[in-house]
Amino acid sequence: MYDVHTHFIPQDVIAWLKENKSLVNAKWEKKDPNKEDFLVVNEKWGFELKKSFVDENLYLHEQKNIGVKHSLVSPIPQLFMYDFSAEITSELSQVYNRSLANWADRETEKISGLATVPLNSPVKAAGLLNEAMKLGLKGAIIGPGLSEYMLSDDFFAPFFEEANKLNAIIFIHPLLCEDPRLKKRMMPNLIGVPWETTVCATDLLLSGFLDKYPNIKVLLAHGGGFLPYQIGRLNKGYSMWNNVSSVLQAPPIEYLKRMWYDTVLWNEGSLQYLLNTVGEDRVVPGSDYPFDLCTWPPQISGEKGVNSLLATNVNT
Repeated sequence: MYDVHTHFIPQDVIAWLKENKSLVNAKWEKKDPNKEDFLVVNEKWGFELKKSFVDENLYLHEQKNIGVKHSLVSPIPQLFMYDFSAEITSELSQVYNRSLANWADRETEKISGLATVPLNSPVKAAGLLNEAMKLGLKGAIIGPGLSEYMLSDDFFAPFFEEANKLNAIIFIHPLLCEDPRLKKRMMPNLIGVPWETTVCATDLLLSGFLDKYPNIKVLLAHGGGFLPYQIGRLNKGYSMWNNVSSVLQAPPIEYLKRMWYDTVLWNEGSLQYLLNTVGEDRVVPGSDYPFDLCTWPPQISGEKGVNSLLATNVNT
């Protein structure tokens, strides 16, 4: 069994946060006596800093205990740091990437890693992606854009041009939705997170991004959000409206089949629909471990997709 959607925070990153806690407004808060401290950076998206986030031995033990033989480890979205200067984001990215690369080098059979990059400076992001992949990482995890730019915007071209040259995996992972309507009942997470993926992925699909950067392996979190379920609507729009079809070389369904999707859906019927729609070679097992809403163990369905996503990237 594989797990392509997991998260970890190396001790070097924790040390950096403590050293720079005033700079990035990092706080450790005890919210529940029965839980670990919550880590909050810049007053956004606090989360319980479980031991499995920071203890290498515990992480590997739990992966092995559940039957996972190889994991693709990503930095956590809360530490993308896009709200800060490019210098701060770059500095933490370098610390994070070196630490994950060193761990993956020590545990080659058990884990591979993805980098984090300063998406707020695409030129710097391109350089750090190149550097990270030379260290052995397989690509990068990024957010769905910045507040003022969608990922299809030319602003990000330097980064995606480099990713295309490197045949990199680009794992698009949403941040909490900040829509003011979604303030209660955990809706920023429950529907806001997949909605952010939906908006981002639909924009990439309709913009011609996948034709412009054919070598990038785009991996979408949480089963692609709501996009796969609404692909019929996109196909209908393609057949009706020239401003939808004019930049595409094929109907939207064909582009849907050119991206990869994890199995973090918590519903067998939804997962089966995804497999039937995009094909088994485009769906990869993932868990979102160790966040609260992880699917643990990861769904075994869709493991064939690991071959198409990771065959040349993971020494299995």
